[in-house]
Amino acid sequence: MKASDFLVGLITGAVVGGVVGLLAAPQSGEDLQSALRERANLVMEEGRRAAAERRAELEAQFAQSKQIPLNT
Repeated sequence: MKASDFLVGLITGAVVGGVVGLLAAPQSGEDLQSALRERANLVMEEGRRAAAERRAELEAQFAQSKQIPLNT
């Protein structure tokens, strides 16, 4: 399994679980909107963090591959 597939599944599961949990909980409309907004912000931040981490990994791999001589 690729790390990107896992990340997509993780984010999707978090969003779906969060939405279902918030919709099932008894709250006023304003409270629900606030909770959904907060949850969306958390998911977006986690996505940004994971993307930055993956980018750093790829940049390190790219830098390492540039140091490997090509056989010509």
